[in-house]
Amino acid sequence: MNTNTSDQAFADKVVAPETAVLRTESVSIYYGAFMAVRKVAMNIPRHKVTAFIGPSGCGKSTLLRCFNRLNDLIPGARVEGRITYNGIDLYGPQVDPVEVRRRIGMVFQKPNPFPKSIYDNIAFGARVNGIKCDMDELVERSLRQAALWDEVKDKLKESGLALSGGQQQRLCIARTVAIQPEVILMDEPCSALDPISTLRIEDLIQELKEQYTIVIVTHNMQQASRVADMTAFFNAEATDKGNRFGYLVEYDKTEKIFQNPQEESTQQYVSGRFG
Repeated sequence: MNTNTSDQAFADKVVAPETAVLRTESVSIYYGAFMAVRKVAMNIPRHKVTAFIGPSGCGKSTLLRCFNRLNDLIPGARVEGRITYNGIDLYGPQVDPVEVRRRIGMVFQKPNPFPKSIYDNIAFGARVNGIKCDMDELVERSLRQAALWDEVKDKLKESGLALSGGQQQRLCIARTVAIQPEVILMDEPCSALDPISTLRIEDLIQELKEQYTIVIVTHNMQQASRVADMTAFFNAEATDKGNRFGYLVEYDKTEKIFQNPQEESTQQYVSGRFG
């Protein structure tokens, strides 16, 4: 059971297409002539947490960024194959990348609050996207969803940059949910955080999946096993020109990936023998 080629039939068996919010069909990603990711076929289920794991350089973050078209901002980047969101081709000619990024939000590896107040960090995206609502209510609701309200409710006018690292990351999550996305992408959101802050973010992810679909890139095997419903293992292969491209090795329910993987390389990676 190996998905390192464009095996759409296998992808559909793992996650039925009708339950998928995101779907890749034989997706390869290039930077100029360099192929970074080769022929990925997978379906991302709605209201679940899907983790991307694998060694550095295997294309996890590259693929993640394609889901909300952030790679469009990199000169020479292009996608071959098809990525759909609720059945709509994300790279279709009529699709607005800005609207894609509103519906599919991103939380980055390093917390990146705006140099604004806590309140304005949350309100900014809603204002820019023309969301009409009671702004005070939106700010409170978003901060509550990010499990931050009780810690900051008396200092909303203070700078978001004054918060601790873990609080800043939760502020960024609150800023993301404020624009009412359907999908939240997280690129190693805990890698810069201490263990206590990491556990808070993991608990928050479990709460958020009730309302959102979450895709997370992580190098932390324990984190993937704790938070993810589905896990995709990626690996990298060298070309005869000395470059490396990433490919999907195996994708299945998390307990199967960690307890009974079908591929030897998956077993070696999750058991810590390489990576």
